[in-house]
Amino acid sequence: MIKKAAVLGAGSWGTGLSIALADSGREVTLYGNEESIRDDINLNHRNSRYLPDVVLPDSIRCTTDISELKEMPVILLVVPSQVARLVLSQLAAVGIPGDCIIVSCTKGIDPGTGKLMHELIHEFFPHNPVAVLSGPSHAEEVAKRMATLATIGSTDPVIAGRVQEIFALPWFRTYTSSDVIGIELGGVVKNVFAIAAGAIDGLGLGDNAKAAMVTRALAEMTRLGIAMGAREETFRGLSGIGDLIVTCYSVHSRNNRVGRMLGSGKTLEETIAAMNQVAEGVPNAKNAHELARKLGVRTPLIDQAYEVLFHGKPPAKALRELLERDQRSETD
Repeated sequence: MIKKAAVLGAGSWGTGLSIALADSGREVTLYGNEESIRDDINLNHRNSRYLPDVVLPDSIRCTTDISELKEMPVILLVVPSQVARLVLSQLAAVGIPGDCIIVSCTKGIDPGTGKLMHELIHEFFPHNPVAVLSGPSHAEEVAKRMATLATIGSTDPVIAGRVQEIFALPWFRTYTSSDVIGIELGGVVKNVFAIAAGAIDGLGLGDNAKAAMVTRALAEMTRLGIAMGAREETFRGLSGIGDLIVTCYSVHSRNNRVGRMLGSGKTLEETIAAMNQVAEGVPNAKNAHELARKLGVRTPLIDQAYEVLFHGKPPAKALRELLERDQRSETD
């Protein structure tokens, strides 16, 4: 049994996953870059900034010294995608064992290269085993030990099985898959669609419009994934439709909140200023838009989200343009 584990990223998601690791009987080292969060966790067993109502297990310890992770057998990457390259470079400078399993739980794309997180990890650690974890798993509910299911992806079934054993809990169940690309892409683009869903809420357009958007989002996600080499069935699973539903409809969704504020008339600058956590859908919209153009994939929802976020298009106008497009077959 793996007795120790580390988590890179002391935000809400990293802290929630730390609780799952601790409940599985492991000593957990949680890495963050803010001393106030470190001291709060170590002295008070709380992460008051991100999960103020949750008491953390005693087996979770926080550090601001990344060198303390150098002997860990498993490390979870749970930092925002915009800083993942920096954090991985710092970890590489420290050095880790060649058999250390690195599990990406970050739902984003490297903004400099367009790489998915597992590809970015391989860039820095080409010989280490890598896995990904994704699914409908809001940190606020994971931290409260509410029933959660997720998918673990790895091209090596042995590694997928070892990570699955770590997350074998009465309230946290995982499945395995070899479709790493599909699992990661679902986690990336669902955040973009959650912004669109929130905009529909902010505009007061009702359930019909939102359900239609989520359905077409799944089709769009699948088209883009297949073009990248993913399998269609992955998007019918937890890391596809499962994560898409929870992110588009949950009150916990930061990206849905971004969309609601935009739909109600706030600017992107005002919206971001009101957030105390990163909404991955904002940078993901740009990265996904660029990826779709590179691959020549038709992605009208992603394109309109990109226009709203980065070119100031009013959400109502974006919706009208979506509805006024040329008619086509649903399976096209």
